[in-house]
Amino acid sequence: MIEVEIKAPAPDLRVVEERLRRIGAKLVDDHLEKDLYFSSPLKDMVASDEALRVREMPDRSFLTYKGPKIDVTTKSREEVEVEVSSADGVITLLRRLGFTPTARIEKSRRIYETQEFFIMLDDVFSLGTFVEIESRRSDLDARERAFQLLDELGLDKTERRSYLELLMDRGGDAD
Repeated sequence: MIEVEIKAPAPDLRVVEERLRRIGAKLVDDHLEKDLYFSSPLKDMVASDEALRVREMPDRSFLTYKGPKIDVTTKSREEVEVEVSSADGVITLLRRLGFTPTARIEKSRRIYETQEFFIMLDDVFSLGTFVEIESRRSDLDARERAFQLLDELGLDKTERRSYLELLMDRGGDAD
C-alpha cells in the first residue's frame, strides 16, 4: 500500500485542534506511541531511505516497513504494516536475526478524521509538535487535497523528513 502523507511543524496544537473541530473533523483516538527503529544486517537502510520499526501502543503493537519516499514534496511511500501479538517477542526475533535497534521515538498522538483524511497531532518527545495528514486511501491524487487541508489549518511549512530522520539529524540514538 502507498501511504500518502504530509507533515508540518505546528507551534500550537490547540489552535490546529480548534480549526479541525470547525471543519467537522472528529477526534477518534488519543494515546502514547513508542517506536523502536532497527538497522538491517542486509543493507544500509538510511542510504536506501527505508525504515523498519516496532510500534507499541497501549492496546496494540505493529511491525512496520516503510519504503523510500516516492516524490519530492511529501512523505508518500510504500508501507507494509503487520499487527503483532507481542512487541517484545518481535524485538527479540529481530535482534536474533541481526537487526540492531538504532533509535527510539515516543510521542503523544491525538488522531482526528475527516471523510478523506486522518490528521495526527503529535507531541514528539525531544523533537517538538507536528501535524501529519494521511490519506485514508492509497490515492496519490490526494496530495493536492492534503496540501489544501494543511492550508486550512494555518500551516504552511512542511517537513519531509521522518521523525527518525529528524532525531538522527540531532544525533539521537536508541538509548
